[in-house]
Order: sequence, then structure tokens, then C-alpha cells
Amino acid sequence: MSAQVFKIFIVEDDPWYGEMLRHCLSLNDEYEVSLFDTGRACLNHLHLKPDVISIDFNLPDIGGEELLKRIKQTNPAIDVIVISGQDDIAVTLSMLKKGAYEYLMKDDNTKDLLWNSVLRLRETSNLKQKVEELKTQLVQKFDFEKTVIGQSAAIKKIFPLVEKAASSTINVSITGETGTGKEVVAKAIHFNSDRRKKPFIAVNMAAIPRDLMESELFGFEKGAFTGAVNRKIGKFEEANGGTLFLDEIAECDAFIQSKLLRVLQEREIQRLGANQSIKLDIRLIVATHKDLTEEVKKGNFREDLYYRVMGMPIELAPLRERENDVLILAKHFIEQYSAENKVKPLVLSPEARQKLLQYDFPGNIRELKAVVELACVMSDGKTIEANDISLRPTTLSDHFINSKTEKTLRQYTIDIITWYLNKYDNNVVDVAERLDIGKSTIYNMIQAGEIKK
Repeated sequence: MSAQVFKIFIVEDDPWYGEMLRHCLSLNDEYEVSLFDTGRACLNHLHLKPDVISIDFNLPDIGGEELLKRIKQTNPAIDVIVISGQDDIAVTLSMLKKGAYEYLMKDDNTKDLLWNSVLRLRETSNLKQKVEELKTQLVQKFDFEKTVIGQSAAIKKIFPLVEKAASSTINVSITGETGTGKEVVAKAIHFNSDRRKKPFIAVNMAAIPRDLMESELFGFEKGAFTGAVNRKIGKFEEANGGTLFLDEIAECDAFIQSKLLRVLQEREIQRLGANQSIKLDIRLIVATHKDLTEEVKKGNFREDLYYRVMGMPIELAPLRERENDVLILAKHFIEQYSAENKVKPLVLSPEARQKLLQYDFPGNIRELKAVVELACVMSDGKTIEANDISLRPTTLSDHFINSKTEKTLRQYTIDIITWYLNKYDNNVVDVAERLDIGKSTIYNMIQAGEIKK
């Protein structure tokens, strides 16, 4: 598991002594240490959620017992270590009974004792984090098993591939239209593999601005650039020991592609501004709705990186090619909606079932879920009727040629771009390529309010 920053507050009115303690703890680069000279200053910064607070028992503004009480009232999870020049056993017992983790005497050994106390708390924190991580992942696995729904030949053929991928360490590349469930398949591989007890980290490459992608993926050190006030752990490091899922991998620019290639070759990363490398042990799964072989031919994707990430290819069929899975999935989404809203499950009328079967669902499973949830809301009884189901036009001709309203060329342009954005999940870069227009044209229309994403 990757190291997370451990926040420590030191409250000490003696500047020299406080700085000595701060310097001692700061020797561990996993600690983020803040020094305060009054109890009130400490209380004003509790919103930063420190893990440990070391307090001087005799502060000029707030007594040790009162400060301990206020800290625990604000956040009982914060561990408090009391440092005092008093050796009164009654005071020590009183502070421990009121929630102090430890009571240390001020002497030549204080800094060493404080170091050991913080080290024990850090180890306890790591164990708690691992337990919570395991609980979360077990819940995710359970949810996933209930989400794998369908009886069509198109969906059944991927199960042997998922099984083979889960039993190996090979990289996996998942392709398919937007909304076909690529992340669901990635989770299936992870949660059925030996890495199931480690993190599953998903990153949508198309959703990260290009100038932030490097720091998001690889992290940075404090002071690495203007605005880097604290260390940031990158997605690769977060996924260490587990699985990293890079969705829309084709959206990476040439610079990030070269960085990814090096990481996959060397199996290590270096945070921005760091001098040391961090060894990686990750399973990589990538996904895209584009044909990566075509992207390589066009020069948009590095061929050497393509062979690194391709691994085992898994192609997901669009919903329109999955036979009666539409009705099976619709029933599942109805039951899910009913459970979440504490109502009795509705039933699809024969006409509603036929209407769903006749629609192509260009947005695939994601669109079906949205359509079914809206139908549940619109239904007035125990049955979902055909007129409760709202479907967008299947083709451009349905949307424009059959329209009875005459429009300007500008309005037709706006409508076409809007239709494509709806179909391709608001991916501006993808739509711009499909329509052979500049992406700035679309962004300008959005900024002007002509197009609403």
C-alpha cells in the first residue's frame, strides 16, 4: 500500500522547544508537521483534520485539560499526546482517563519518546486503513456480482476471458462503445484476482486536463511547483499492489504516452520534484471506445506503447447486439430503483417491452438505466406503459428530416453537435474528430450558451 501523508500538530509556547520537536518529527518524509504556539491557534485549524496532536500541558491561553476536552469534542478520532513538566501521577491519570493517548515528561528523552509514540499511532492508522479498504472492496465485489447481468451469447463469451485474465498478471485492454460496461469488466478481473484485497483505482483520461495529467498520474512533492503546498500521491502510487484502470487511454497526448511507456518498462515512478524512484507492483487495465490499431496507423498512439498495453484484448458488444438482455437489464434497473426509493417494483407492459426492444440504445447500458429510472418516475400505477418511456431519436434523420420546424443553418449546426455530444457521452474531443471540426468551435458554443452539455 502506498504511503499516505500523516498530519501532526505540535502545540508548544516555547519557540525553541517547539521547533526542536517539529524538526525531529519532520525527518520522516511521510509526516506533515504543523507548529502552533497557542491552544486557540490549534483549535482554529482542526478543520485540517490532523491525525495526532502533541500539546504542552501548561499553555498561556488554554490549560491542558481544557484543550484536550475541546479537541475530543471536535473530533474524538484525533489522538492527543500530552507533554508536561509535571510529574504528578494524579494529573497523568486524569489526562489518560479523559482521552489522552500518552502523557510524556519534558526531559532529554522527550523527542525520542514522542517519535516512538507517533510511530505506533502511524502503524495503528495503517492497519485501520487496510481493514476499511478490505471492507470497501468486499462490498464492491458483492455489488459487482449482482451487476453482471445478461444471457446473450455476446455477453457470455467474455466470461472465459475474464476468468483467464483474473488468473494471470497480464495487462488487459477492453474496447467497446461508450456505456457498454468497460469499468464493470475491469472490476470483475480485479476482484476475482489475487489482488482483490488491494486497491482498484479508476482514472478517466479524457476527464483530466492535459496540463494536470502528469501530476494526477505520478503525484508531486511539496514545493515541486507554484501551488504545490503539500505532497500529492499520484494514481499509480495509489494503485500500488492492486489494479490501475485507465479509461479512454487513447486520449493521452504524446508526452504522457512516453511517460507511461517508461513506467511500464521500468516498473517504477518518480513524483514531480522528487529525487528518488518508487517501485511499482500494479496490474494495468486500459479501455477505449476507439480502435487503437487505427490510432497507431494515424500516428496518434505510439506503437511501442500499444504493444505494452494491449495484453489480453476483450471486446464488449453494444447493447443492440445483445438480444433480450435489454429486458433483463431493464428489470434489474427497475428493482434497483424500487429498492433505493422504498417502493414496490413496477412491471413493464407488453407494449413497453416492445418499445425497448425496438430501440437501438446508442448510449448502451448507461442510457438504458437513465431511461428506465425516468419511466419509473413517470409511471402512475403498478405498470410502466409505453408512453412512460422517453427515447431520443435513433438517427439524425429522425431528429432533423422529420422535424416540422424550419431552422437556420446555425441552429442545425448546434442541433447536430448537441446530438453527437449526447450520443458520445459529452466527449468533446471525440465529437470534434467525428464531425471534422475544431474542438474550440464546440467549446466556444458551450461557453456562449448555445450548447448545453
